Amino acid sequence: MPTRRVVTGRSKEPRARFAEELRSLRTRRGDSLRQLGERLGWDWSLFGKMEKGETLGGPEMVQALDQYYGTPGLLLALWELAVSDQTQFRERYRRYMALEAEATSLWHFAVSVLPGLLQTPGYAREVLAAGGLKGEELDQQVEARMGRRELLAGEDAPPFRTILSEAVLRTPLRDAGEWRRQLEYLGEVGERDGVTIQVLPQSAGLHGLVGSAVMFLRLPDGRPVAYTENTYRGELVEENTRVERLQRAYDVVRDLALSPAESRKFVQRILEEVPCDPST
Repeated sequence: MPTRRVVTGRSKEPRARFAEELRSLRTRRGDSLRQLGERLGWDWSLFGKMEKGETLGGPEMVQALDQYYGTPGLLLALWELAVSDQTQFRERYRRYMALEAEATSLWHFAVSVLPGLLQTPGYAREVLAAGGLKGEELDQQVEARMGRRELLAGEDAPPFRTILSEAVLRTPLRDAGEWRRQLEYLGEVGERDGVTIQVLPQSAGLHGLVGSAVMFLRLPDGRPVAYTENTYRGELVEENTRVERLQRAYDVVRDLALSPAESRKFVQRILEEVPCDPST
């Protein structure tokens, strides 16, 4: 029986580590995804999604892979770590959502997609679907995201500032009509009292937040917290030293960004570039 390897590796994030090990084992075996699917009796495209980190699969499939590769218990242990990490992520996110609801101000930086508070239903649906959601779960998540927009409505809405990387506005939806509606909504929300939208041009170059989106919440007791997010995970940051470090990086980004007035013109120029719907 092969010696069981220690569950450590190159990637520290459990989901990425699991996907990395799956790719490595298959490559060393010399199988294509299609061959792997045929030999184990599962749809080969599902193995592809697992290797990309888009899904974790189920325990029966992972046990079959352990048996096939001769790695008794290794993949199942990595799978359990990834599943546990996802559960912890959901718990952290629920805590963040509770804090967001009571925040007295919100400052945000978007690195690749618009913040949920500014998304239209069409934009939210495409973003969430790209993340793997579908069917009833997708519908529920879109509805929930639209409900979050109420946070910025009404007289008691907290001040909200977002700095949008130019890449956010240069990445359109597949549906030009939906993209137009999203940009129009962005312009509309930007006119509200208490909402400030700025654009960080690509010419600003590299900066301290280049790899992460971040939201700063000012809580009723005056304490700031931050929530950072990348492709694989989100993290609620409450330690003062780390929050201050992120705030300093945010201050640099804000200094590099266009003014609110210039940013409104920038969004308008992007909107003018969107093809008109010939049916309208």
